[in-house]
Amino acid sequence: MKIRKLLFLSLLFISLAGRAQIGGSHTYEFLNLPNSARISAMGGNFLAIKDDDITLALANPSIIDESMHNHLALSIVDYFSDINYGFAAYSRTFKKVGSFAATMQYINYGHFIEADEFGQTYGNFSAGEYALNIGWGRKLDPHFLIGANLKLVYSGLEKYSSAGIAVDVAGSYYHEKGNFMTTLLFRNIGRQLTSYTKGNPESLPFEIQLGLSKQFSHLPFRFSILFDHLEKFDLTYSDPNNPTPLVDPLTGDSIKENKLGKFADKAMRHLVIGGEFFPTKNFSIRMGYNYQRRRELRVEGKKGIVGFSFGFGFRVSKFNFSYAWAKYHPGGAPNTFTISTNIGAFGKKK
Repeated sequence: MKIRKLLFLSLLFISLAGRAQIGGSHTYEFLNLPNSARISAMGGNFLAIKDDDITLALANPSIIDESMHNHLALSIVDYFSDINYGFAAYSRTFKKVGSFAATMQYINYGHFIEADEFGQTYGNFSAGEYALNIGWGRKLDPHFLIGANLKLVYSGLEKYSSAGIAVDVAGSYYHEKGNFMTTLLFRNIGRQLTSYTKGNPESLPFEIQLGLSKQFSHLPFRFSILFDHLEKFDLTYSDPNNPTPLVDPLTGDSIKENKLGKFADKAMRHLVIGGEFFPTKNFSIRMGYNYQRRRELRVEGKKGIVGFSFGFGFRVSKFNFSYAWAKYHPGGAPNTFTISTNIGAFGKKK
């Protein structure tokens, strides 16, 4: 029987790093990885912000409108080991039809040596997953926005392959004068069309999220709050390697459960906080804090800044550049690079 230890170890690590314990129960987990450097720097995987940034459209289709017409974006994430992922996006508005954003999303797990339990090798193989996204957005009125993504997904892991289809549905309230926005998002509603093995279908990583942001009127700062996994309150799990002590090792007395603290811990696991400071219109500094990521991926005795993320963005001529560094684990932190531009601006005369 042939085994692919490297592949499955890598896939397991991706799930743990990207979505913690929630990530191990679904297929196509790469769909929820933070692709945009701006999103990654602010701690989450989507933002309720409307400022004509096409790099946010993949995660929040309700912000797609005519202001993104002819905008192009490229993003790449230098993940762990030899793994990388990213996207290419382009937006266009058609009269009488609406505004669209097409995005090609991918993750490349790298190359692996195929071997059996006796160490006999059989060559190399690769693994990767891809999604073609067609996003659409529309203004219902000056304050209410709606949008949706249609996703066609393909996954190829050595000789195993799978295809699926999914949609995202988003609705937003936007108050331009108050610099406030909130979005309710339903992600990855869909199913596998073909499974990796016959008769063994797997579920997609469905998720309900709520996000809001507010930019201060007299301060160059915007805060963002994201609530993850509203479809499930309890995101905790029992770790057999680190069981909860039931007896005090010094006194031998039973340890009483702190119900209030336990409830607060469960509630906080849904919370992601981000901030964006822009001292000039062409430069911004970003940071975020993901409580669930810190709780599940930290190492006792060496917690460091696991769960925190940082980044910046700047504009040079007609190009917008963004960078993010997110601390997932004491052993490493992904780097995200994103660039965007308005193609139509190149043909305009000054």
